[in-house]
Amino acid sequence: MGEYASSDAAAALARAQELSSMVRKRTAWYVRYQVVYGCAAGLLVLVIGLVKAPFGTAVGIGGWVATITALSVYAARQPVARRGFGRWHGIMIGTWALLYSAVLVLGLLFFRGDASWWVPGAVVVSLPGLIGGYLEARK
Repeated sequence: MGEYASSDAAAALARAQELSSMVRKRTAWYVRYQVVYGCAAGLLVLVIGLVKAPFGTAVGIGGWVATITALSVYAARQPVARRGFGRWHGIMIGTWALLYSAVLVLGLLFFRGDASWWVPGAVVVSLPGLIGGYLEARK
């Protein structure tokens, strides 16, 4: 009987490892999500800051709505999210929101059309998504 229980435990462990490997492979979508999010965030900040109003703002906001819609549909169609996904995603979005708000508010008030503000600002705004994608890929 002890041998039977041992083989059951070994089979259960093998199955758990197989499932863990499958989940890791199936959650790779979130790396792509974060990289697209980061790149879009940076690009759209540049558009808002460097293209004359109202066109820059209209294109930037329209582009952002389209990007978030596409990424939301993409995320909703994914079958698996790893443990801690919600918290990790919330941290990424919260960090992005703080940086985005600071860059946009200060830029629109004091640096309208000034590339020396908007280019570094776009890089900073893209970092939460890009760093998040890098860290997610390493897990």
